[in-house]
Amino acid sequence: MNDGHEKYWGNFLNIINSNQFYIQYLYKKFLKNSNSIDNCWEKVFLQFSKKIKNKNKIFNNKILKKIKLLNKRDNFKDNCSFRIIKLINLFRKYGHHYANLDPLEKNKRKFHIDMKLSTYNKKENKFIQDENFFYLNNKKKYSSLENLYSDLKKIYSDSMGIEYMHVENIKEKKWIQKNVESLVQNSLCNEYEQKEILKNLISAESLEKYLNIKFPGVKRFSLEGSETLIPMLSNIISQTIKSKVSKILLGMAHRGRINVLANIIGKKIRNIFYEFSSKIKNNFYSGDVKYHMGFKSILKKTNNILIDLKFNPSHLEIVSPVVLGSVRAHLDQQKEFNTNNVLPLIIHGDASITGQGVVQETLNMSQTRGYTVGGSIHIIINNQIGFTTSDQADLRSTKYCTDIAKMIQAPIFHVNADNPEEAVFLSKLALKYRNIFKKDIFIDLVCYRRFGHNEIDDPSATQPMMYQKIKNHKTVKTLYEEKLINSKLITSNDVSKIYLDYKKKLDIEYEKYLCLKSKKKFLFLLKKNENFDLKNNEKKNSVKNIKNIAKNIFSLPTSINLHKKVQNIYQERLKMANEKTNFDWGSSELLAYGILLNQNISCRITGEDVSRGTFFHRHAMIHDQKNGQVYTPLKVFCKFKKSKFYIWDSVLSEESTLAFEYGYSSTNQNMLVVWEAQFGDFSNGAQIVIDQFLSSSEQKWDETSGLVMLLPHGYEGQGPEHSSARIERFLQLCAQKNMQISVPTTSGQLHHLLVEHAFKKNKKPLIIISPKSLLRNPLTFSSLQELKYGKFQSVIYDIKKIKEKKINKIIFCCGKIYYELLSNQIKYQKNNIFIIRIENLYPFPIKEIMKIFQSFNKINDIIWCQEEPKNQGAWSYIKNYFEKKIFKNTKIIYIGRKKLAAPAGGSFYLHQKEQKKIISDALNII
Repeated sequence: MNDGHEKYWGNFLNIINSNQFYIQYLYKKFLKNSNSIDNCWEKVFLQFSKKIKNKNKIFNNKILKKIKLLNKRDNFKDNCSFRIIKLINLFRKYGHHYANLDPLEKNKRKFHIDMKLSTYNKKENKFIQDENFFYLNNKKKYSSLENLYSDLKKIYSDSMGIEYMHVENIKEKKWIQKNVESLVQNSLCNEYEQKEILKNLISAESLEKYLNIKFPGVKRFSLEGSETLIPMLSNIISQTIKSKVSKILLGMAHRGRINVLANIIGKKIRNIFYEFSSKIKNNFYSGDVKYHMGFKSILKKTNNILIDLKFNPSHLEIVSPVVLGSVRAHLDQQKEFNTNNVLPLIIHGDASITGQGVVQETLNMSQTRGYTVGGSIHIIINNQIGFTTSDQADLRSTKYCTDIAKMIQAPIFHVNADNPEEAVFLSKLALKYRNIFKKDIFIDLVCYRRFGHNEIDDPSATQPMMYQKIKNHKTVKTLYEEKLINSKLITSNDVSKIYLDYKKKLDIEYEKYLCLKSKKKFLFLLKKNENFDLKNNEKKNSVKNIKNIAKNIFSLPTSINLHKKVQNIYQERLKMANEKTNFDWGSSELLAYGILLNQNISCRITGEDVSRGTFFHRHAMIHDQKNGQVYTPLKVFCKFKKSKFYIWDSVLSEESTLAFEYGYSSTNQNMLVVWEAQFGDFSNGAQIVIDQFLSSSEQKWDETSGLVMLLPHGYEGQGPEHSSARIERFLQLCAQKNMQISVPTTSGQLHHLLVEHAFKKNKKPLIIISPKSLLRNPLTFSSLQELKYGKFQSVIYDIKKIKEKKINKIIFCCGKIYYELLSNQIKYQKNNIFIIRIENLYPFPIKEIMKIFQSFNKINDIIWCQEEPKNQGAWSYIKNYFEKKIFKNTKIIYIGRKKLAAPAGGSFYLHQKEQKKIISDALNII
């Protein structure tokens, strides 16, 4: 073909990719002799030629549509060439359905009649012999239909099942097609790789058996039945050297975790043995079970690659977004955002990947701007049974456990785990695909579980037939060993030597473990400093400098066409910067970020609609009303600084996004990371993250996070899902100085919280119960001087009234209700009442409160007033502190709503009535 025709083909093949070789062949024949092809094709190409005035132009789209329609015409069904193309396409699309994927061979499927060789006749065979052109993407010419059919079965329906025809991107589809269809001419693994696979399988199986002998009956969530995972991971790590990966972040649940720790990541086996002994000592930490533990190591054999296995609780799939958040933190710290430097590798279970919704949430955000990491490699340990449920009709509503991957058009490779060479080949292919196309890819490792859910469990009680097969089934190590011996690649003596060498290693490690145990010197975790640093350690900025920062971030270019309301907001902000008016909440928050950025501390703010703010109060990003372009003042401000400002509107998710930010914040400790819930109530969708990570990660795993949660809270009569941030739940989780719970009532308090938190050395999660209606209450606004010279106060009160002799009643409160109490106190002249607002609920400011009380001579009543129901809010927590630690002989009176099942009512009228009664009761207004 000349150059002009080559250009036509570039676009032509992009549309009719699956038939490309056949149509290219027909077109060549047409160019030589138009009478040599079928009449219908001749008409197409003739019509096509008439439409093209310049032969260097691309195909006419209308003609292309006609070609596609002609492919579907009935008269083509009788054409030999069409039938062959149809056969090829059937294997490409449906071949995986008929592959031998199950090591237990529970469900064998017979080929559909259209995919049987017997369906085709001698005409097709003769056509192949006569025409002699490429059918597959493998540069191989076929002399018979039988040879072509044999290769199709080998590629698409042997021990691998390749699902990729659902992918819309034709470049991706062609790339996968080329790589898998070339298998018929290339070996899967070379001799070195085959020997390495055997070594890995021997290591994996030997460790499990050794643990079973030395620690019988102890839970380890054995890898037996899915040992092929070890050579797959080993190969991925070795391949990362070529792809310039510097870090691998790994997330996985319990199954095989100990094996991966020992044989892949390099954790000392003696330490694993010690964890099995159940005699771990620690003074401060609660610790965790051994199959939840993470581990980091530098693999020196692989060009010093960091491999980081993340800690994972029993909520199996929650680790997925944590891994991605950690990866993104590493990527954002690079000078150039290069996703090929850091590899996320996530290992799932077949039941959990379909059963737990966080998987869908994570996949949904995987290609969004604020959360993308350039794709992940997913490996599913598909042992075809969850806990005790193995009937697919009970496990899921889809054919494959990986069908969820199709929502993001990720390719899916299924492989029989008894064929480790195919599994290793697919792991290589997955890594290449991920690095080229920056997308997720899935490997479904179809295997089995040799024992129960744990080693104490007896699965034969509920799966008698399945486990009868497993009992009589050879291990993958034995099968592969026999294969290599039969192919004369190794001898049985070679196998024995590999096994004995690894057994010797285990024996040495066990002796070292016994030595540690006898000396009683092994401490799993050392006691850590419990000091909860609330001090303001930031470098002081001059008032002039803060003014300049405020002016910089509140001054917008005149070229931007502002929304009228946004224009008014920024005009007011410039007045604030010039000290003509006080700072509101949105302005003081943005100024806090500006101060941090000026000190080269980067900030990341995420959540649903955070750039604007749920309550139209933040406007960190400005949208031009005529051209839609976005201007972010804080990004412009730090353009020439070392710090970076990120603000991302997240997907409509709480669980995955909060887990992502946890992973991000635990990885980058020198950055302010803020996640805001649209309403505080919505954070309960992420309760797993709060319970399993934020509140307990330090005590379980010695892993810290400085994540800030902004949770809008306040009773304004908006109903039960828009009122409460569930303060009581966070307070119930507080212990061992694990986090900070604050309820700021002024814009300055929020400002100081953020700035001071960013400079703390001992990072703890900061939960800020943030306002809604207070956002526009002028009484809550703070001056520039207060932002400069002030600091966060755990307790706020009117110091002028503290010496007044009239005071005989004290009301404690927190949050919005203070201003309702204050306005009514002034209105009704209740001068005998002293109101104290507690701004920091945990750690509780006992010393500050006791100091205040020493100033009063006679107090008749001590009241706790809240707008939340009695069984919610801070009451139970406050009552405990006051009656047991502060006023041991004085009863504290509760005033608020009665106990309720829901956080708030749905009637605005009733809300107002209840709120009025609370204020009246507290102030004793008749």
